Amino acid sequence: MREMSEHAPVELLVCTTCRRGLPVEDDAQRPGALLHRALSAAELPEGVILKPVECLSNCDQGCSIVLRGGPARWTFVYENLNEADDVATIVEGVTKYHATADGLVPWRERPVHFRKNCAARIPPIGA
Repeated sequence: MREMSEHAPVELLVCTTCRRGLPVEDDAQRPGALLHRALSAAELPEGVILKPVECLSNCDQGCSIVLRGGPARWTFVYENLNEADDVATIVEGVTKYHATADGLVPWRERPVHFRKNCAARIPPIGA
């Protein structure tokens, strides 16, 4: 496997408006915003850019994230994430994703949560 620094940067998008399917008062912190805050404090690999986004339209499926990395990589949408329990899983998953040239981490090497909670797999541009 090549060194991670040889690969293009990766974006980790986090839906900050996610309510995780729960009723949340308008002035309360939403689970998606809390997940983004927790990931901001986590040790992400060099070359991973954390970005907050508003609404990934996957509202009833827990917190959602997107891993994408330029025109040569597959893009993945993962769901059913929890702001308190899944930060380490996300860091592991984005680290493995970043280590690939095409975004395709072998299925058995993906975190178990990613294997069971992939909402979408989008081919690279021009595929």
